[in-house]
Amino acid sequence: MAGLHNESEQEPLLGDTPGSREWDILETEEHYKSRWRSIRILYLTMFLSSVGFSIVILSIWPYLQKIDPTADTSFLGWVIASYSLGQMVASPVFGLWSNYRPRKEPLIVSILISVAANCLYAYLHIPASHNKYYMLVARGLLGIGAGNVAVVRSYTAGATSLQERTSSMANISMCQALGFILGPVFQTCFAFIGEKGVTWDVIKLQINMYTTPVLLSAFLGILNIILILAILREHRVDDSGRQCKSINFEEASTDEAQVPQGNIDQVAVVAINVLFFVALFIFALFETIITPLTMDMYAWTQEQAVLYNGIILAALGVEAVVIFLGVKLLSKKFAQ
Repeated sequence: MAGLHNESEQEPLLGDTPGSREWDILETEEHYKSRWRSIRILYLTMFLSSVGFSIVILSIWPYLQKIDPTADTSFLGWVIASYSLGQMVASPVFGLWSNYRPRKEPLIVSILISVAANCLYAYLHIPASHNKYYMLVARGLLGIGAGNVAVVRSYTAGATSLQERTSSMANISMCQALGFILGPVFQTCFAFIGEKGVTWDVIKLQINMYTTPVLLSAFLGILNIILILAILREHRVDDSGRQCKSINFEEASTDEAQVPQGNIDQVAVVAINVLFFVALFIFALFETIITPLTMDMYAWTQEQAVLYNGIILAALGVEAVVIFLGVKLLSKKFAQ
């Protein structure tokens, strides 16, 4: 993820006003490096959150049919909706939590919930009945874990100067898109394991093309927690790059400036949220009906549906990344 930063991340933040001959360093080199290490860890967190969401979206329907033949496409809709419902409920909770406590806390708790959800998903074959409801719970818990997206975006917005912010937020969106790309790609790579796979009798774990992706996601989640504990620090700067005091700071520094908050453009906030809603609404098409639709229309087997749809979504993801790169370039051009 370090490769996603741009030139603004490589230049020290200097000076009070552009064009001034007397340049004052607004933050130390150590603080600058720590700030960007923390931001890049959140790039990784966003990427892994997106991977955890998309790594199974193509195989949910065939896996649901396998573990519970009584499940129909209507119930599939509820399974998909449970993720979004969990994220909708958890996002404001984690956001409020991060306002008053160090952001490590909601991040780590949310990732632990995602790891537990992935483990539950891998063991959906164990219950003797009502397996489809266990899948509903697993996807809902995964959605709750994905509520940390709000924390990631708010941290990045508060830890970057006005000059850095647009590029950094574009990097977050790019990491999110990369996760959407590579999730189905990982699923496609595991398709060769097949539906039967192998069984680890000691812990009653079936390792097949449905469970391997979530086991990988759980492992990456644990790795993400370790990196957050080791590297992430609380940082906040104003629009000029000055260090600011924050209620989230682990250690308050006496030489940091307390900058008053400006008025929020409510219209812009509402417009952005509506656009984001529309984008996710469209994306819901892919995670709900694309697998059963292609299986019915083209007589694809379950393995073929996972493979070919993974290739289709990967191509769409590449297109999204190109657009995000264009946003970064255009924002730099028009910001000058």
